[in-house]
Amino acid sequence: MQLTVQLHDALAVAAGRPEMRQALGRLVEALLPATVVDVVRARLPQGTPGPDPAAADGTRELAELLVRQAAGRPALETALRQWAETARSGPATGRHDHVANTIGAGAELSGPVVQARDITGGLHIHPPAQPSAGQAGAVPRQVPPVPRHFTNRHAELSRLDRLAGSAWDGAVLAVISGPAGVGKTALARRWLLAHAQSFPDGQLYADLRGHSADGPARPGELLGQLLRSLGHHEVPARLSESAALWRSVTAGARIALLLDNALTAAQVRPLLPGSATALTAVTSRNRLTGLGLEGADFLHLNVLAPADAVELLSRRLGAERVRREPEAALALAQACAGLPLAVCVAGARLAARPRQPLAAMARALGAGAGDRALDTLRVGRESAVRAALQESYRLLPPGPAAAYRRLSLLPFPVFGAPVAAAVCDTDPGEGERLLDELAEVNLIEDLGPDPRTGTDRYRFHDLLRAHARERAAAEESAADTDRALRRVVDHHLSAATAAEALLTPSHRTLRRDYAGSPVPPPFTDAPGALHWLDTERLHLMAVLRTAADRDWHAAAWQLADACWPLFLRWRPYDLWIEAHEIGLAAARRAGDREGISRMLTSGGAGLRNVGRYDEALSWFHQALDAARADLAAPDGERVLDLATARRREAQALHGLGQTYRLADRLDEARAHFAPALALREQIGYRRGAALTRLCLGDTALAAGRPEEAAGYLARARAELVAERDPYDAARALAHLGRARARLDGPDHEEAERVLRQALAEFEETGSVHWQGRVLEMLGETAEERGDTERARDWYAHALARYGPVSTPDRTRVEQRLRDLG
Repeated sequence: MQLTVQLHDALAVAAGRPEMRQALGRLVEALLPATVVDVVRARLPQGTPGPDPAAADGTRELAELLVRQAAGRPALETALRQWAETARSGPATGRHDHVANTIGAGAELSGPVVQARDITGGLHIHPPAQPSAGQAGAVPRQVPPVPRHFTNRHAELSRLDRLAGSAWDGAVLAVISGPAGVGKTALARRWLLAHAQSFPDGQLYADLRGHSADGPARPGELLGQLLRSLGHHEVPARLSESAALWRSVTAGARIALLLDNALTAAQVRPLLPGSATALTAVTSRNRLTGLGLEGADFLHLNVLAPADAVELLSRRLGAERVRREPEAALALAQACAGLPLAVCVAGARLAARPRQPLAAMARALGAGAGDRALDTLRVGRESAVRAALQESYRLLPPGPAAAYRRLSLLPFPVFGAPVAAAVCDTDPGEGERLLDELAEVNLIEDLGPDPRTGTDRYRFHDLLRAHARERAAAEESAADTDRALRRVVDHHLSAATAAEALLTPSHRTLRRDYAGSPVPPPFTDAPGALHWLDTERLHLMAVLRTAADRDWHAAAWQLADACWPLFLRWRPYDLWIEAHEIGLAAARRAGDREGISRMLTSGGAGLRNVGRYDEALSWFHQALDAARADLAAPDGERVLDLATARRREAQALHGLGQTYRLADRLDEARAHFAPALALREQIGYRRGAALTRLCLGDTALAAGRPEEAAGYLARARAELVAERDPYDAARALAHLGRARARLDGPDHEEAERVLRQALAEFEETGSVHWQGRVLEMLGETAEERGDTERARDWYAHALARYGPVSTPDRTRVEQRLRDLG
């Protein structure tokens, strides 16, 4: 029968049966959003059923509404069919007018029998058999009810429903795991109760007390409980015998069993029924992967999405109160990290304070609350969230417990085995094992491999991090915390320095001050190093800030220095400038002249590239003044040796020239490049001299002197190739391509060939920014020869490259496209 017809008939009957209306109300409250629940309750039929047309229309509309809501919700559809069947069957009346009393052929009867009418066929009398599951007294229905505020989990219920449907083909074992307070038990109850009619021999429940302060329940104790619930009061004392009896009693029975709060797979195994048609659900904070040997299906339950957490809050507080403060409700749900237990506790506190704005609770739990969030999430004197997390923490062995505390100290949320090894002072293999143990008990979340690097990633949920930091504050000394964080800083500094040595060896000239021994980097070649810098850029900045906050001045400026290839190749200008502002302040606090000079020149380059020319000029002038002060000092008072001081002077002059060039002050640019070139040639700094020639060629090209530019650029290209600097050699080749375009007139084939070669070289070195720059040059070349369509195509490709790395360059190319029309 169609569900609409079933519901229509059942609703008509329910009009005269208050208990059925209440049952439907409870059903929809458990399975539908609060706003829909209100509509259903308002439309429930009242009074004695009759021929009233208006009432019939209302019943039909309500039935259609319920059918629409059931679409895509298998659990709701099943529950509605069961409710309709119950309503339509009617209550027991005590009348027997229509009771048949006929026993068909081949029937087997056991126990005393009284026959009041005819018997047809053969009759066989058997002695009473021993009771089996479902035959001893009332059929056990032990699964506790679902909390009224249960919300969503449609995807998880659908997956579990598919498992329940396969119970006819063999026993089903489902393990539902997740962190404390995520709603594992509520989900299991909701699932099993929706399928109550599929298990006529009973639904049994056992609390395995996996995280109880008194220790987990013993399997023998639980077997006795389960056997007695099926009428077997003589339970063998030995575990093996009671387990065998349990399997015998449940053989062939269609039962469902909820084993709640399990600790280990070994605790679960003796409790598994012996029936091939049984369904067993196990909930645990641990993943219980050992049950895979028993054919278990595993469902990891994650926290609620923000919208679902808000819906849960609505069910606790009422939809109207949440509708009045939607932004505060969302902030509150996010502050609870989507953890249902935390949302329910926050809702209970707010329900007890009907005049308190949701925004006040959101502020108490929000950013900056830290460990205080766990104090806020209490009812009365009990902090339910803290207690649940503490139960999980208490059972950790010493190694994983220390890792749990120390990982919470990290200044970033996502981490892998190398970082875990650093903070825990162990090797990466042991770090990976510690992470796996914490993920096994759902104290950290396994995010799976990074799609770009393939390395495994983990993270804390916010409230778990707050608890872990609380334990760190209580159990780790200040010295232990300092040492753990310094190991993390040194790990990133040594890896970034290794990347610098591979990618920009000429820049890798300054010392490094490690508190311990450097560790091997997680890459072996230049592409791997550049990829690591890119994926770790935010972590590197977080670590740099941590070093500065803890007054590790040398580590702070040295980390900014080590990140030079990241800034040069990927052009994250905001990070570039911030890192050097922090690094400059740190170098000055340390009184480190080399560090100050490097921060001024490298940081000035970042300011110059974003168009902050006055600030860039100031930084380069400070670097120049410091270098010349050293040169003017007497030999015994000079901080830097003569060659180093001259090299610093040339670097500052070169930086000033580049700044003036970008500011289109070409004469001033040339006036600073010329002495920089002379100084670099004088001290034998061949690569530096080649870079200054490259800039002089670029300046000549901008001034409309392509022949002069080509001379500088061709020589710079040859020298940089000889110096094995492929990145800057490709830069020289790109500018040479533009010079060729200016020299060759309308015939740009050679220019385009040179530019395409430069593009290929930048693709090989991994410089996305310069790929965009060469594509823009190709567009300029096409536009100069009147090929508008080709120019538009090149500019579009350039825009795609600039998009993720450079806003100023992206803006310029967008204007070029607009100018083309």
